[in-house]
Amino acid sequence: MTTLERLDEWKAVGTITQAQHNTLAAMVRTERVSVYVELSALWYLGVLSFVGGLGWTMRADVANLGDAAILSLLSLIVVAAFYYCFAKVEPYANTEVESPTLALDYVLYLGCLVLSAEIGYLEFRFHIFDNWHHHLLIVSVMFGALAYRFDNRFVLSLALSSLAGWLGLRISGFDIVAADPLRATALIYGAFVAGIGTWLSRQGIKAHFLDVYLHLSANVVLAALGSGLGEPALGLVYLAALLCLCAAAVVLGIRYRRFAFVTYGILYGYGAVSFKLLDDFGGPTAIFLYGVVTGTLVLVALVALARRFGREE
Repeated sequence: MTTLERLDEWKAVGTITQAQHNTLAAMVRTERVSVYVELSALWYLGVLSFVGGLGWTMRADVANLGDAAILSLLSLIVVAAFYYCFAKVEPYANTEVESPTLALDYVLYLGCLVLSAEIGYLEFRFHIFDNWHHHLLIVSVMFGALAYRFDNRFVLSLALSSLAGWLGLRISGFDIVAADPLRATALIYGAFVAGIGTWLSRQGIKAHFLDVYLHLSANVVLAALGSGLGEPALGLVYLAALLCLCAAAVVLGIRYRRFAFVTYGILYGYGAVSFKLLDDFGGPTAIFLYGVVTGTLVLVALVALARRFGREE
């Protein structure tokens, strides 16, 4: 039996999807296969590595280079990056807009990261904003505007992450009477992000950005509830709330064909239940057996669901 015949057999019994069959068959026949996703990931990793190296150099050689040289270099990179992006960008539209060039998204991401580093450097050296709260808020607003102007999900993620940092520091700075202000902040932030993302989607403003809002919101809220499982008084309350949201994530993920949310619901729910159950286990052997058995069952369930999603899509 040839490899192609085996692939046909696996597709027939549902072991692989049609898309997987097409990709593998093309590789077997030595046809051209798209590696756009892989190359895109490498480009983004390259940008992150470049900015990381730039930040390390500034930190290590600030005394030798001086503030003027560092700020001039950062400003030059930012101006060049944004000049290129604004020169190449298509007119704004509320619908999804394809990038006019392959490099634009990566250059925009580079410009945003370097701009953030420059503002952070200014605050670190000269305390222009008095504290980091205002720095993060300014960055969040700027990145949000750029994300919508250039239709870039990665920049939107930067904006929402910066907003999370600002809200966490800002709210925790007040005299809030609560057991854990940071956890409360995370829950408020997660609800806000989901709400604003849903509202903008219903208004028809970059509706394809909704997944970015919901992914971030789901993880923040579920993680915040999970962090409260160890509370002596409210641990069971957090557990109940977490399991309810996990069940909702699974049901809605299946209904709206979003497998990632099904995965969130299963994994967070499994982790929460395991955390509570492991308190009653007697020794390392029992814990090990529990992990092997239940972990295998969860993995099998995820694989089965993934195949079902693949067949139906």
